[in-house]
Amino acid sequence: MGEEKKGFFKRLVSGLSKTRANIVSGIDSIFSGFSSIDEDFYEEIEEILIMGDLGINATTSIIENLKKQVEEKRIKDPAECKKLLIDSIKQEMTVGNTEYEFENRKSVILVIGVNGVGKTTSVGKLAGKLKDQGKKVILAAADTFRAAAGEQLIQWANRAGVELIGGQPGADPASVVFDAVAAAKARNADILLCDTAGRLHNKKNLMEELRKIYRILEKEYPEAYLETLVVLDGTTGQNALAQARQFAEVAKVTGIILTKLDGTAKGGIAVAIHSELDIPVKYIGVGESIEDLEKFNAESFVNALFDVKDSEG
Repeated sequence: MGEEKKGFFKRLVSGLSKTRANIVSGIDSIFSGFSSIDEDFYEEIEEILIMGDLGINATTSIIENLKKQVEEKRIKDPAECKKLLIDSIKQEMTVGNTEYEFENRKSVILVIGVNGVGKTTSVGKLAGKLKDQGKKVILAAADTFRAAAGEQLIQWANRAGVELIGGQPGADPASVVFDAVAAAKARNADILLCDTAGRLHNKKNLMEELRKIYRILEKEYPEAYLETLVVLDGTTGQNALAQARQFAEVAKVTGIILTKLDGTAKGGIAVAIHSELDIPVKYIGVGESIEDLEKFNAESFVNALFDVKDSEG
C-alpha cells in the first residue's frame, strides 16, 4: 500500500466517521447486548443497516449470508458475528478488476450527473488520475448548458495538463463530442473524457442529447470502448439512489462516482446503489483535492466504515 493509498484510507476513515457513528455504534451495542443469536438479534441488525442507508436488497442479502455463516460455523456468541457481518458487507460490494477495462483500451468515458453533485470536479480529478497513469487524455466540455462548467473544466484541464475541446456556453453538446472525437483520433489519445449535462427534471431532452452523443460515438469512433459514469452526491442518501435509477433508465450506465462522502452520515448508500441497481461504485470522493478521488475498494471502504485496520496497510 503506497503512501498515497495510506493517506486516502486515513481520509476515508475520518470522512466516514458520521456514517460509522450512525451504523457501527448501534451494531456494537447489539453485539454486546444480546446473549444469544435469535430472530430479534437479526432483526435489530437489519434495522440498523436499513437506517444506515444500506438499502433493503443489500441488507436482506447481508443478513441471509450472516445467518448461513452462523449456522455453518455453529456460532453461539453474538460478539463473534461482527467479523462475519463485516465480511458479508464486503462480499456484497466487491468490484471486479474488469470494471476498469477502460484503462486498458482506447476508451470514451461519458460522465453524467445533475448540477451540484461535483460532476465537473470529478471529471477534472479523473483526467488528472488517468494522466498520472501515463494515459493521453482529451477532455470534452460537453456540458454546455451551464456556463460555469466550461470555465471550471478549463482550470482542471490546465491543472491536469490535458487538452480541452469545446467549452463554449450554448454550443450543441453533440457537436462538441464530434469535435473531441476528431481530436482524440488525430492525437491518438488513449481516453476521451466527456463532461456531459444531466438535467433529470427534463428527461426527454436529456435522452435526446445522450442518444445523439451515443450515435456520434458509434459512427465516428466505433473502435473505442464506451464507459458511462454517473456522478452522485453521497450526502443525499436515498435521493442519490433514486437519481442513479433514473439515469440508468436513459443511459447505459456502467458505473458510479460517489462524491462528498466526507462528512455525511449516509455513506451506506454506496452499498445500496451497488446491490439495488447492480451498478458498481467505481470511484469515491472524500474531499476537494485531486488525490481525493480514488478507485472504490470494498475492502478498504468497509474497513474504514468499521474502523478496522486496513489489511493492505
